[in-house]
Order: sequence, then structure tokens, then C-alpha cells
Amino acid sequence: MKVLVTGASEGIGGAICRLFAKECNVEKEPLDIVLTVSGSKSMPKQLIDDLEALGACTLLIKGDITRSDVCEDIAAQTLEFCGGLDVFISNAGGVSPGKLKDISTDVWDMQFNLNVRPTFILAQKLHSALKVRQGTIIAISSMSGLSAHLGQAAYSPAKSALISLCQNLAQEWACDGIRVNCVAPGMINTPLTSKVYDHEKTTEARTALVPLGRIGTPEDIAQIVAFLASDKSSYITGQVILADGGLSDSILGLIPGLPK
Repeated sequence: MKVLVTGASEGIGGAICRLFAKECNVEKEPLDIVLTVSGSKSMPKQLIDDLEALGACTLLIKGDITRSDVCEDIAAQTLEFCGGLDVFISNAGGVSPGKLKDISTDVWDMQFNLNVRPTFILAQKLHSALKVRQGTIIAISSMSGLSAHLGQAAYSPAKSALISLCQNLAQEWACDGIRVNCVAPGMINTPLTSKVYDHEKTTEARTALVPLGRIGTPEDIAQIVAFLASDKSSYITGQVILADGGLSDSILGLIPGLPK
């Protein structure tokens, strides 16, 4: 299997990489996997060691994917290293909290350049390779991309745009045998959000909102990605899988004064 994972540091990206390596190891299928991290992050040495211990051949690329030339270089290096591509997982992203009346156009643009544009550029550059191998694209959006999210004035619209992009890619490229889907995580405890969950009362309050009674893990999301990348989902394209423990659909049940 030949795989590209952007934003492949610890957290959701790391969990995805480890699960792919474990599954390929069990199936005795060779895995060529390209990992990207931003230029500001340190090398995910433990992750790479774990993948290689499972028999994967790895290539790490560091760079700022908000730059078009970096995305083009990632695509070129990926195809040279892998000799083709089966799965492109667009996981890189980031948050810039703020209100619409306050945020600058620079912050707005940065959110779209980080959360949407790299998926478009990489998909475009990888199209031919994915077509040859009947590959698939999986983008990590957010429940914030499915509903208004106060305080996330640019992030929420950007994640919504990512979903729309994937739905359009799915329709346009279905004739090429390329499937494109999204995963929309809810509240997930990752290194990015760990400071929130370091506070016991906050964790308890958040957990109480989730019908399934727990905060999600990176491994929860990795399992969905692995399913969407497999033949088990061969008739699924243009879809968004919301993984929030039932939170989004529970809101009407929280309205005071409902009949017993």
C-alpha cells in the first residue's frame, strides 16, 4: 500500500499512520508511507521508529503546506518515493479562535490556506496517480464544519469548505474510480487539545454532554479512516462521517421544558 498522510505528528495523524502500519504488517502487505509535518514541529522520531519497526518504509517531509510550492513538492516527492499512490489522507489543519467582528483578513485567509487549499492542490497533483491505482482521498474535517461554532469564526467556515471540496471532488472523479470522503471528529483528546482535558472539571463537563459518555481518542478516528481506505467501503464516496459520540444529534434533548 502506498499512502500519504499530511499533519502526521502525534495525535490523529500519528494514530492513522500506526494503524495502517499494523494492518499492513498483519496482512504482510508492504507499506510505503509519506508523512508531512509543519516546519515548526520537531521530527516525530518515535512515530517513525514505530512505523519502521512494523516494516513500513517511511519518508518524512517538513514544510509549510500553506505555500503552494511546498504542496507541489510534497506531491512530487511522494510519487517519486512511492512510485504511485493508493491513499491520500489530508489531516493537516489548525485553529485560530476568534469572532467574526474581530478577526483580521489575514487570519481568515490563513485558515482557508491551511485547512482547505492544501487538499485541493495535493489532490490535483496526485489525481493521475490515484486514477491509475483506483485510489481514495480522505480528509479530516470537524463537527465545526457541519454547524456554526461560536468563537471559531474562520475555522468553522474553512472546515465546511473542506467538506464541500471533497464532495465536489467525489462527484467529478468518480468516473476515474477515485473515492473521496470526509471524517468530522467531535471532541477528541489529542496533544493539540490536551491542555483542555488537563482540567478535570472541564473534562467532566464535556464528557457529560456526549451520549456515549466519553471523549474521543485519535484511535477512534484512525479506525474510520482505515475503513474508508479499504475495500469494505468501495461503494462509499462523497460522504461525511461524523464521529462525535452522538453529541450533535443530542442538542434537541437538552432544551428545557420538554414533555416527559
